[in-house]
Amino acid sequence: MVACSHPQPPPSRALQHFLQRQIGLSPEALELGLRQAELEQSPLPIVLWSFGLLNLEQLQQVLDWLEGQG
Repeated sequence: MVACSHPQPPPSRALQHFLQRQIGLSPEALELGLRQAELEQSPLPIVLWSFGLLNLEQLQQVLDWLEGQG
């Protein structure tokens, strides 16, 4: 479990689309990650990685993409 001390904003639709289209995450894996991220109040990419749904290379791709969005 990855719990944060402050509430996390819900993941953007753009992030969800990136995860499915560029990373190849299945809708079921995304849904699991979304539910768990909300439950734990944790960032979605970290939750997906902690569940083994993203490997380190994919996690880095997501973090790089997120950085480029800011």
